[in-house]
Amino acid sequence: MNKVIRIKDIAEKAKVSTGTVDRVLHNRGRVAEDVRQRVLKIAEELNYKPNFLARALVKNKTYQLAALIPDPAYDRYWQAPKDGIEKAEEELQQYGIRVTQFCFDPFNAESFVVEADKIASKPFDGILVAPVFYRQSLSYFSKWRQQGIPFVLFNTHIPNYEPLMYIGQDSYQSGSLAAKLLHFGNKEKCTFVVAHIEEDVANSSHLISKEQGFVDYFMTQELEVAYNVVQVDLQSGGKQSVTQQLDKLFKNNRDIRGVFVTNSKAYVMADYLAQKKLHHVHLIGYDLIEENLAHLNTNQINFLINQNPKGQGYWGIQGLADYLIFKKKHNAIKYLPLDIITKENLHYYIEADLQ
Repeated sequence: MNKVIRIKDIAEKAKVSTGTVDRVLHNRGRVAEDVRQRVLKIAEELNYKPNFLARALVKNKTYQLAALIPDPAYDRYWQAPKDGIEKAEEELQQYGIRVTQFCFDPFNAESFVVEADKIASKPFDGILVAPVFYRQSLSYFSKWRQQGIPFVLFNTHIPNYEPLMYIGQDSYQSGSLAAKLLHFGNKEKCTFVVAHIEEDVANSSHLISKEQGFVDYFMTQELEVAYNVVQVDLQSGGKQSVTQQLDKLFKNNRDIRGVFVTNSKAYVMADYLAQKKLHHVHLIGYDLIEENLAHLNTNQINFLINQNPKGQGYWGIQGLADYLIFKKKHNAIKYLPLDIITKENLHYYIEADLQ
């Protein structure tokens, strides 16, 4: 077992006091330059690694974090990241981590602004945010950067604003994966549908990336058969119901053989396909929510792509804690695996999540 190198060991070899070593290693107080260089050289020779864990416990400092997340009351998908945030906070409480949650309506951009303004009015040490509203998020990113507040993005990647890190899937690649799965199941000329359900697509960069990945798959592959890709935005509460919108879609495209739903609402499409007995249409969506799992078990949904939402919330808080407490900075992007879930392997994921 390797010996743990202490400040005392460095002090003895450098023939200085432990206080001098402490000032050199933490860059505080005045130390003669030749002494500073000697201490640093010896610390490197001994492979000294600071015990940030012990330091965090001794400092007894409280770190106030804010989590700006969609309210699960409006969309139960967001319960999983909320659970992940709470699990991380529980594990990190002994190191002074405290998380205040600010929940907004994921279908109302003004609700996002109201909650983000609450965060801006208080002195938080770090912020975790799901920036599902692209345009409304940007001004807050700029403000937090100017204030030197580290922030982590999850679920939706918005580049060029230098967050501490992004945690989630590669949206473009997940769209490409969905296209590949549908292609394998349909080798004859047909139409595939990219369906956005109850989403503000123009203000949701991750959905646009998923759609682009799907379309580009068929554009870049050397395919013997030409496939037609149709995009549709399905919204309830308008002049036509979702059922009427889908009736029109399938009437105008009688050769539809596959549908890719870009969010957690694949069950809406599955309900329709089951009702109309369109069992020849393959369906791919996201997320292990109860409604989707019911259709996966009856084969109305063929595949679900797991976005590991609980892990996104959990690792987001862990990333902020590592940076604030342990001075550890992760890679700017932490992509989570693109897990393909079927009826046959579903129970492995459900059991793992319960642990």
